[in-house]
Amino acid sequence: MPALEKEVSAAELRKSQDVKKKPIYYPFWFGGSASCFAACFTHPLDLVQVRLQMQSAQGPRLNMVQMFGHVAKTDGIMGLYRGLSAAQLRQLTYSMTRFGIYEALKDRVTTAETKPSFLTLVAMASVSGFLGGVAGNPGDILNVRMQHDAALPLEQRRKYKHVFDGLIRTTREEGVGRLWRGVWPNSSRAVLMTVGQLASYDGFKRVLLEKTPLQDNLTTHFTASFLAGFVATTICSPVDVIKTKVMGSTESKSMMKIITDTTRAEGLRWMFRGWVPSFIRMGPHTILTFVFLEQHKKIYRKLKGLD
Repeated sequence: MPALEKEVSAAELRKSQDVKKKPIYYPFWFGGSASCFAACFTHPLDLVQVRLQMQSAQGPRLNMVQMFGHVAKTDGIMGLYRGLSAAQLRQLTYSMTRFGIYEALKDRVTTAETKPSFLTLVAMASVSGFLGGVAGNPGDILNVRMQHDAALPLEQRRKYKHVFDGLIRTTREEGVGRLWRGVWPNSSRAVLMTVGQLASYDGFKRVLLEKTPLQDNLTTHFTASFLAGFVATTICSPVDVIKTKVMGSTESKSMMKIITDTTRAEGLRWMFRGWVPSFIRMGPHTILTFVFLEQHKKIYRKLKGLD
């Protein structure tokens, strides 16, 4: 019995330490690095989602499995990784900015005794998400263009060799301002995405640590990030569809014109078009991002002797 009580006490002590850790300040770039690692695994899902969203309402519509097969058949297996360099640039701008600013803001209001409320986390995520959306807009545009390029008619294809070729050609042929086309829907989506991912993850993680027997380990990280991915997919779906249409369009249409035309042609169901493939992409990406981020932090603490 004493041995059992000792084990229970040790578990309770570890649990208390998990919930009430002193704040540790991590490098700004951790979020961008973790997102880059995650993108290497989830890029084919991202490409298929873009192709699904860009399908014409008039032609035959493919589902997710059919689209995977179509891309692999027409472009080869490596076609599923088309635009990977643009995806990496996007993570190094968009994700690094939003994660870095969010963590910096959170560090300012976190002490060993007090932690920010969920509404405070939402406010900080909104600010960092908006700034991340602005910073990552060029990479996002090139990511969408390069992923969708092979689906366009030959005469409309841009055929960027890599992301830097895309940056140079877009600037030279269309002007620098073109790289920030769609910045408002993109930034709006980034706000929702960051709230859905970062604020939700921290909120779910806190609840799991405080209200369940779970400790600060891989199980908790996986559960919290899975729930955060579900929330982020749902609240981002309408903006995500419009953002993809704006950035991938070869015509100069306003955002409201695209929304009006899409609603007239498809009804309101366009708002959640591709939700399942979106979650299948965003769920693993969210999980992998936070798992990689937590591993970054774990290694950092070990190297600094803070564990």
